[in-house]
Amino acid sequence: MTLQQLEYVMAVFRFKHFAKAAEYCNVTQPTLSSMVQKLEDELGMKLFDRNKQPIMPTPAGKLVIEQAWGVLVKAKKLRDTAEEQKKSLLGTFNIGVLPTIAPYLVPRFFPKLLDEHPEMDIRITEMKTADIKMALIRGDIDAAILARIDGLEDFVCHTLFYEQFMAYVSEHDSLISAKAIRVADLKDEFLWLLDEGHCFRDQLVKFCQLKAASRSKKAYNLGSIETFMRIVENGKGITFIPELAAMQLTESQTRLLKPFAHPIPTRELVMMTSRHFIRTTLLDMIIERVRQSVPEFMLTLSRTSVQI
Repeated sequence: MTLQQLEYVMAVFRFKHFAKAAEYCNVTQPTLSSMVQKLEDELGMKLFDRNKQPIMPTPAGKLVIEQAWGVLVKAKKLRDTAEEQKKSLLGTFNIGVLPTIAPYLVPRFFPKLLDEHPEMDIRITEMKTADIKMALIRGDIDAAILARIDGLEDFVCHTLFYEQFMAYVSEHDSLISAKAIRVADLKDEFLWLLDEGHCFRDQLVKFCQLKAASRSKKAYNLGSIETFMRIVENGKGITFIPELAAMQLTESQTRLLKPFAHPIPTRELVMMTSRHFIRTTLLDMIIERVRQSVPEFMLTLSRTSVQI
């Protein structure tokens, strides 16, 4: 029995698919399947029911997986302690990122980081806040980039930057002529908002006291910021975008962009870890690269902004 075999077993359990597990572990599927099979032979029991799709653990497999997870957590802490003592940047580092942040922030710092440190193995996964919290508790990820909200008190948060919310208004909407959007202006508007569970939506609904957002939800479920922007561009309603997204707009798109009247709703983006996180040298370096990738004025909260 080896740690590698246990890692393969946990990957199959996580992805419920041998091919996806092999891709995550950077090995071929036959290699991963063979290693799992050898462990099953050594233990004298099947860990997974391969006749079910998605693949599920057997009752005995669930017990083994629970123990394997504990062993891998302790082994990772041991490796992390050794690497931190050496101030090393080596090893796999998993980062969870909110879907409303990733498309606009990750391209700013990630390619350059990989070029500067090809020895690093950084893996980024998009996930919602609730999934990020659970993944940090389980040890599936090492850190996360998300918006600061209530309920993060059990974790350690490092401020990255502040980002304003902005309205994106159809040229056929009466608010297209407004210089700035007031909360009262949104009362009877057709709003395109992300589904519940996205903190981007939840923060906006709270700040703007939006009770009439159900009309758009009936029209479109499971939308994305980019999809709603295309709908607005083609003549219907209003949506909201983060400041980094606004910086990527073309000249024609910028005409649809409207700031909020003061105070401007703003979110604080943080790098979050568990309280028992060990690899501070690596984390500090990544935090610095992220902060360097955004305009300097976003590093502090503007006096005309209100954090939500």
